[in-house]
Amino acid sequence: MTKVVIVDDEALIRSGFRLILSAVEGIDVVATCDGIQALDVIAEYQPDVVLLDIRMPGKDGLSILADLQKMPDPPKVAVLTTFDADDYIAAALRLGAAGFLLKDTDPEQLPHMVRSLAAGGLVLSDKVSPRVVTGYLEDRTDESALTMIEKLSDRETEVLTLLAQGRSNAEIAATIYSSVGTVKDQVSSILSKLSVKSRVEAAIIAQRAGLLENR
Repeated sequence: MTKVVIVDDEALIRSGFRLILSAVEGIDVVATCDGIQALDVIAEYQPDVVLLDIRMPGKDGLSILADLQKMPDPPKVAVLTTFDADDYIAAALRLGAAGFLLKDTDPEQLPHMVRSLAAGGLVLSDKVSPRVVTGYLEDRTDESALTMIEKLSDRETEVLTLLAQGRSNAEIAATIYSSVGTVKDQVSSILSKLSVKSRVEAAIIAQRAGLLENR
């Protein structure tokens, strides 16, 4: 059972997301709350996934995301918003967000996205993805992305390519005939060598380096 906490200052949004996800087998929305209550609620329920509004009064999503990364075993977080401003996308990804969703995400896709997050995959709204690729890490050229990729072993490059395709650790392990534990260690090594905090950042570097071309 995948445990989910929904954090949003609008009760209607919280109720809508709860209704959609609670109707799906294998997903349990254990709590919903606003930003002020978020850290206490997340600490109490220990969810696998948090859907987190980025703009809230009292305590905003970026502050909560930064605090969550200090936890020994932080949940996977997808940031929710009604817009796709580049500055918020970049800030959220640098703070360790594993996804970025618009609030008008197709309800039929939402459960799949939650499962993907829980499994360690990447989740980016189709409307957000082009802005992320073109607007994030603007100071890094394609050549510098290639230079960073050269730090990786052949197997790590293979794992990074699969990671950038949105594969979870289990899916990567099955593809390369390895164990999930080994893949987890390889992903950690990749993030360290690329000097990034999240799988999304690593995926963007992979794309800018051309690893996803013709795939």
